[in-house]
Amino acid sequence: MPGSRAAAAELDDYRITSSVEIQALLKQLLDARPMVTLSGPNGDSYTTLMWAAEDGRGLCFSAEDSDDRLDALLESGEIVAVAYLDSIKLQFDLDGVVHVKGGRHSALNAQYPTVLYRFQRRAAFRVQPLATKSPVAKFRHPAMPDMQLALRVLDVSLSGVALFLPDNVPMIAAGVKIGQCRLDLDDDTSMDVTVVIHHVTAIHPESKGVRLGCEFVGMDWSDRTLQHYINQTQKRRLALQADKR
Repeated sequence: MPGSRAAAAELDDYRITSSVEIQALLKQLLDARPMVTLSGPNGDSYTTLMWAAEDGRGLCFSAEDSDDRLDALLESGEIVAVAYLDSIKLQFDLDGVVHVKGGRHSALNAQYPTVLYRFQRRAAFRVQPLATKSPVAKFRHPAMPDMQLALRVLDVSLSGVALFLPDNVPMIAAGVKIGQCRLDLDDDTSMDVTVVIHHVTAIHPESKGVRLGCEFVGMDWSDRTLQHYINQTQKRRLALQADKR
């Protein structure tokens, strides 16, 4: 089919088959330790961490002994892994996946990939809130509607927002859509948005939490509220830096 050929040709621009390049990118994943989302054809997904990647020996991911989501994913027989390195999306198929159960040290072993896709996500200027402000995103936990959350905003752009999810809050998986989210950025800037969580990234052990990378959905671009906030925050940050010199 012409459409299928066009789609395949487009993917060729992102396909990596060089073993050296694949090894380098997988090493970056190991060093950065972002959360990896495993997905199946029926919409099943499981979030994990990559523990090892050795050409000739395969890949190893963290796992739990008993998890219905993981069981459903393994039964599908087709698993795709997706992870993010800053503005880069990495995607590859997992073949020969075996769930090795062993109590606290359970793992998922898979064959080393021979093909990997590297997608550059659209760049968007991001600003970090000023230290004097405490912007938050308020919404109900998607898996626990009775739990009202107020997550700290780490940075914001015209295309999305990064939030801090503490360890003591139940995890929110990548791919989840939050339809009613209230962004309180400062005393003059509040807005209702819809977001989709694209990736979950471990920051560092001392942070005691993870970073949720979220994309705005259905944004009304005629509303300049967010643009004004980003511009003003950047101007104030530059002014503060100039005062310190």
